[in-house]
Amino acid sequence: MPRFLYRFALPLLLATLLLQGCTLSRQQIRRADAVVAATTDRDLSCTQADHCAVASPLLEAATRALAESTPEQPVHVVTLLGDSEPALAARINLIRAARHSIDVQTYIWDQDDTGQLVLNELVQAARRGVQVRILADQLFSFDDQDLLDRLSRVSSHLQVRLYNPTFHKAHTPPLDFAAGLLCCFMQFNQRMHNKLLLVDDSIGITGGRNYQDRYFNWDDNFDYVDRDVMIGGPAAREMAASFALFWHHKRAVPLTHLRDINQRILSDRTPPVWPAPVYRRPQRVAQVQRAAEDPQWLQAWLVEPSLRVGKVDYFSDLPAKTDKPDKQRALEFTRHIMRMIGDARSEVLLQTPYLVMSKRAQRIFKRLHRHAAPPRVIVSTNSLASTDAFAVYAMSYKHRKRYLKTFGFEIHEMKPHAPGPAVEYELANLGMDAATPPTETASPASASRTRFHLLGSRGNNRPAPLLSEGRRFGLHAKSIVIDDSFAMVGSHNFDPRSDHYNTEAGAIVYDHVFADQLRRSILRDTQPENSWVIAPRRSVVPVLTDINQAIGSVSEQLPLFDLWPFRYATSYDLKPGCQPMRASNPDFFACYQPVGDFPDVALSPKLIITRLVTAFGVGAKGIL
Repeated sequence: MPRFLYRFALPLLLATLLLQGCTLSRQQIRRADAVVAATTDRDLSCTQADHCAVASPLLEAATRALAESTPEQPVHVVTLLGDSEPALAARINLIRAARHSIDVQTYIWDQDDTGQLVLNELVQAARRGVQVRILADQLFSFDDQDLLDRLSRVSSHLQVRLYNPTFHKAHTPPLDFAAGLLCCFMQFNQRMHNKLLLVDDSIGITGGRNYQDRYFNWDDNFDYVDRDVMIGGPAAREMAASFALFWHHKRAVPLTHLRDINQRILSDRTPPVWPAPVYRRPQRVAQVQRAAEDPQWLQAWLVEPSLRVGKVDYFSDLPAKTDKPDKQRALEFTRHIMRMIGDARSEVLLQTPYLVMSKRAQRIFKRLHRHAAPPRVIVSTNSLASTDAFAVYAMSYKHRKRYLKTFGFEIHEMKPHAPGPAVEYELANLGMDAATPPTETASPASASRTRFHLLGSRGNNRPAPLLSEGRRFGLHAKSIVIDDSFAMVGSHNFDPRSDHYNTEAGAIVYDHVFADQLRRSILRDTQPENSWVIAPRRSVVPVLTDINQAIGSVSEQLPLFDLWPFRYATSYDLKPGCQPMRASNPDFFACYQPVGDFPDVALSPKLIITRLVTAFGVGAKGIL
C-alpha cells in the first residue's frame, strides 16, 4: 500500500476499532429505559373501544375480503397506486382508520412535508390507543437526535427501531461512513430497502415509495415517477409475518440502545413536547388530508379502480440475507423474481430505475434470448438526464451492446421533462401556484439533509445539469409484467445491490386484468413523448463501423481503461409524422433521428465523472 494511503487508512482503522467497542452496557440501556418509562406520555385522546377510528371504505373492503377467503380460494382487493396523491391519501386514510395496529417499514424517512405529515398522523394514531411500530433503515432516516428523543417518549403506544445502525448510533457522519466501509463492509453495505405500511394486519401498501416529498410529487425541482400497490386480504398476513421477522431481528435496534440517543435521553429527563408540524406548503398538506376523508374522492380515486382478485403473494427477503447468502430462504423474493422471468414465454415488461444486471439475471436473459421464439423484453429505465444516480447509469451505458444484442432488450430511457409525469405532477399540486408560495418559516428539522452516500437513491442527490429548463422527473418505479398474466410491484431495482445486499419486498398479483392495468401504466412511460429509444448506431461506412464495434466490444469487457469513445448504441427520438416502431423494423432509421449518447445533458464535471466511472467503475457494481 502506498505510504500516503497509510496516513489515512491506519487512523481510520483505529477509529473503527474504537467505535466498534463503544457498545452500551446493560446498565446504560436500563437507565435510559427507566427514563423513557417515567417520562412517556400515557394519556389517550380517545376512550372508545375502536380508538375513534374513522370509517374507511379501503379497510372495510379488506375486512370483507378476509371474511370471504378460504385457504383454497383466497379473495383480495388490489389497487394500483400509480398517481402520487391517491398513494398519499390512501396512507393517511388507513392510518386514521386503524383500530388496533399500524406497522411501517421504510428505507428513507425525511423531515420535509411528506415525512412530517405521515409521522404526525402516526403519532396521533398512537395517542388514540393504536399500537404503532416504525422500523426505518438507519442510514437514511430520522437524522435528528431531538426528533428521535421526542419519538421515544411521545406515546406509550408508539415504538421506533432503526435497522442496522452504524456503530450503534442514529447519526452517521462521513467519518463513520468511511469507517463502516473499511471495517465491516458486508454488514454496513446491507440495507433494509423494504417499504410497507400495514394496518390491522388486514390491508397493506408496498412498492417503491419512501417518505420524502419527491416520491409524492411535492418537490419543486425533481420528482420521481413511482408506484405502489395496496392489498387487502390474506396476503396482509404474509406482510405481518415479514414485518415481525424484521422487527425482532438483532439488527432492528430500539432507540435506547443507540449510543447518541441513549446519551440524549439520560442528559435530558424532562419529557419533550411533540410540536405541531411546520409545513412548507400547508395548503397542499391540508388538501390531501381532506381528500383522505372525503367519501366521494376516495370512491373515485381508490375504490372504483380497485380489483377483486384471487391469488396474491407477498414476498420479502429475510433480514439475514447478507449474513447467510447461501441460504435460499434469505433471498426468497430475489429468487422468486428470477424464476418468474426465467419462465416467461411471450413478453417480459420491466421497469427499473437502474439497468445494471446481476450475473444471475444476465444468465437468465441470455438463455431466454436463445429460445427458438424468444419472448419480447421491453425495458423502461432512466436516461442520464432523468436519473440522480449518475454513477450507476454509467454501468448501464457501459453494457448497452450486451443488453441489445445478447439479451434482446428494447430499451426506453425516460426524458427529464416527460409530459406524462408532468400531468401527474399538476394533479398532485392543484391550486399550488405563485399565489400560494412556500412558507419560509419552516423549522430547520423540515429541511432535507444532504448526506454522503453511495448506496442508492437517497433522494437529494444532484442529477447532471441539463441544457433545457423546467421541472424534472426521474423514474423510481420497480415493476414487472410477465406474459400479461401476472405482475409484480415492489422495491427490487433488478440490480446487483438488490440481488445480493439490500433486503427487498414486493407483491405478485396473479390476475390478467391487474397485469394488463400495470402493463398499460408502464408502456405509457415508454411512449415517444416520454422516453428516448436506445438502438444501434446506423452503419455509414460498413468496414469502419465493424472495426469500431469490434474494438468497442473488447473495450467493454475490460475492467479498466474502457475509454473507447465510439459506442455500439445511442439514443433516438421519433421524427414528427412517424409512428412508434421497434428498432428491428427496417424503417426505424427513416423515422427515428439520433440525439446523442446523453441527450439534454450539459457538459459538466458530473458528465466527465460518468465517463470515468464507465472506464474504471466496473468493480463497484455491487455497491452502486
